[in-house]
Amino acid sequence: MRGMKKIIAVIALIVSFAFCSVPLQAQESDSTSDSLATTQTIVQERVGLHKQIQQKFIEGSPFFMSIVALVLVIGLAFCIERIIYLNMAETDSKRLLDAIKDALSKGDTEMAKNICHNTHGPVASICGEGLEHIDQSADVVEKSITAQGNRQIGLLDKGCSWISLFIKMAPILGFVGTVVGMVMAFDKVQQMGDVSASVIAGGMKVALITTIFGLVAGLILQIFYNYILSKIESMTNDMEDSSIALLDMVIKYNLKYKR
Repeated sequence: MRGMKKIIAVIALIVSFAFCSVPLQAQESDSTSDSLATTQTIVQERVGLHKQIQQKFIEGSPFFMSIVALVLVIGLAFCIERIIYLNMAETDSKRLLDAIKDALSKGDTEMAKNICHNTHGPVASICGEGLEHIDQSADVVEKSITAQGNRQIGLLDKGCSWISLFIKMAPILGFVGTVVGMVMAFDKVQQMGDVSASVIAGGMKVALITTIFGLVAGLILQIFYNYILSKIESMTNDMEDSSIALLDMVIKYNLKYKR
């Protein structure tokens, strides 16, 4: 299981680097004509996004820009890992509950347990834990379902705190780079002994590039984070509904077979 998580993390890092280096292609055309003939000249320019980022790295503060880029890549790795995990944890809960209901209607609890054990996802784990205590009272079944549900929610939320941290870190690091750039700009003015508009404007440009990059990095991570939260919320609601349905099945089973 740990090996699988490491593989997913490596894949997420590779995808993150690829995401940050997708080339952006642009084409420009220029045409001239006269009374005798018309000629067209098409000039195609291919500018890679990584080249533009590299240029801004040179113009901005390389130290803070590198830190913000590292935060973005690591944050994307966590986001992609969570998205892969959540998609793999999805289960057709309606189909699963129908199969459990059919098995319990026949009085075959072992078959119902096997259905849960052979199905992946948090809903199947909760149902399987509840069925393990089906011969006991409904209160015991409910407590076991609740405990397993809390464990599954913890697994779904795993790593989200780190994503939230990186979302907050990216803009803050950008602002810090801006402040440092402004200090360096005024330091140059002090060394020159004269207030030069070009020096101040150049220093402000360098400083603001860091802020822009930090805000963009935080925005990208926030979009992924909101998608992950919506996914977790949807799966949590599904787990709660499935738990209620399973508890109702257990009560009916006990009444029917007088357990």
